[in-house]
Amino acid sequence: MKKITKETYVNWYRDMLFWRKFEDKLAAVYIQQKVRGFLHLYNGQEAVLAGSLHAMELGKDKMITAYRNHVQPIGMGVDPKAVMAELYGKVTGTSKGMGGSMHIFSKEKGFYGGHGIVGGQIPLGAGIAFGDKYAGRDGVTLTYFGDGAARQGSLHEAFNMAMLWKLPVVFIVENNGYAMGTSVERTANHTDIWKLGLGYEMPCGPVDGMNPIKVAEAVDEAIQRARRGDGPTFLEMKTYRYRGHSMSDAQHYRTKDEVEEYKKIDPITQVLDVIKEKKYASQEEIDTIDKEVKALVKECEEFAENSPYPEVNQLYDVVYEQEDYPFIKR
Repeated sequence: MKKITKETYVNWYRDMLFWRKFEDKLAAVYIQQKVRGFLHLYNGQEAVLAGSLHAMELGKDKMITAYRNHVQPIGMGVDPKAVMAELYGKVTGTSKGMGGSMHIFSKEKGFYGGHGIVGGQIPLGAGIAFGDKYAGRDGVTLTYFGDGAARQGSLHEAFNMAMLWKLPVVFIVENNGYAMGTSVERTANHTDIWKLGLGYEMPCGPVDGMNPIKVAEAVDEAIQRARRGDGPTFLEMKTYRYRGHSMSDAQHYRTKDEVEEYKKIDPITQVLDVIKEKKYASQEEIDTIDKEVKALVKECEEFAENSPYPEVNQLYDVVYEQEDYPFIKR
């Protein structure tokens, strides 16, 4: 695995803080109805992304996830201003304002969505990995889904084919405990989701999803296995979301005390504590990072605010038309 250095910790702090503040801003403008539809925030789960990115080879490896998908493309290299604009429905967004919150996408950066269908991305991730193997490319696809999506039948079909064909894919369930609002304990007779991999003799196991180092180590091992041609791995990231399933979630299924208890192991705080303990950065340098993050979030907001909405004719410009289409006579 790439060495975890002082720079790694500082970058983790800067990135995770930016992702957190970026989504805090989204929550604020959502209340102002500047962002419409659904909004699913990643607050608390940032270590899963930070650790995964450390293990990945950007430009070669790919990522696909569900609808809690705003900060992942930023981590993959997508301009955060374009992500913010997409959430605003503006033409300068990643999908020209036509995808919105749940459908951020960038083929250029290897980020394949953003999917609103629960569990829909699981077989798609296996399919992307099949494409890499078929074409002889050396890429690995990281396929993320939530604990609720782990109950979908498509997971079993994808697991079976991935093992049969030894696809270069890493399946990662981000178990934040509650799916849409129902605890893991109430959805199955087992709480260790990672054990689903055992039925397919797939290497699998639990990971501390609040610690980017633990995540990086587990994902690196899984990626190396896939790159060698040894097939998939299934990892269960034990994590937690501080906000509701979406902005409309009243969160009656858990207590405020429980949320505060998990905040004691906040991934950003964990990384910052190491930085201070090992003197990787002075307080002045940390303050500078905080100011830079705040300024960048403001820049993203202003860009989205000042960008135009799509013209009506864009609806026609993005529709595929084949003049000699053989099945419908004109």
